[in-house]
Amino acid sequence: MRGKQAKEPRACQVCGSKQHLVRAVAVRPAVAAFIRSEAGEWSETGWICEPDLDRARHRYVKSLLEEDKGELTTLENEVLESLRTHELLTTNVESEFESSRTLGQRVADRIASFGGSWPFIFLFAFVLFGWLFINSVLLAARPFDPYPYILLNLILSCLAAVQAPVIMMSQNRQEERDRLRAIHDYQINLKAELEIRHLNQKVDHLLSHQWERLLEIQEIQMDLMDELRAGRGTGGSGSHGAGA
Repeated sequence: MRGKQAKEPRACQVCGSKQHLVRAVAVRPAVAAFIRSEAGEWSETGWICEPDLDRARHRYVKSLLEEDKGELTTLENEVLESLRTHELLTTNVESEFESSRTLGQRVADRIASFGGSWPFIFLFAFVLFGWLFINSVLLAARPFDPYPYILLNLILSCLAAVQAPVIMMSQNRQEERDRLRAIHDYQINLKAELEIRHLNQKVDHLLSHQWERLLEIQEIQMDLMDELRAGRGTGGSGSHGAGA
């Protein structure tokens, strides 16, 4: 029987290919059932090629996501494609985001960064008190901006009117950066969840298959021990008969 099985040609049960084959018994039961539902035939003693197995896994995972989430989004399709092609999703979002900034966006980020720092507060306080000191003490007789400092109020109003939209531009870019980072984290977490689920099912399948093999080996050993005992018993009774 074993010689006959060894002489049987190895070929994929799906496409008939004879290259890059994997034993069908190593395929997870859920994926095997999915392949059986599509191909119609499936035997655990047969073989399947790696390309067909990868495509079957891809369609199986896609069907699971569609059952859980309904229609898949572009992000989820990208995760499935990376699983099928074994590509990495990990990228440096910060470097990609920074490299795409325009000149106006870089200027807005610098102004917003300086406007929200202690050096700006100290500089603003120094200019404000210097303005008041010059117009109230040094040029008290003929100040260029006498009390109530209308020119100073005009300058401060213009500064606030210009600074507010610049800061809003920088905040919008920060929100865009956070959104891209959240999307990237979601894709990585989804892929990790699918990979972990796949590994857990595969390990469970391999352990159950290993236990079945161990039980078969144990049964064979028990049969051999019974045969040895029976042989010894037959030999012992024959020797007693010859002595009589």
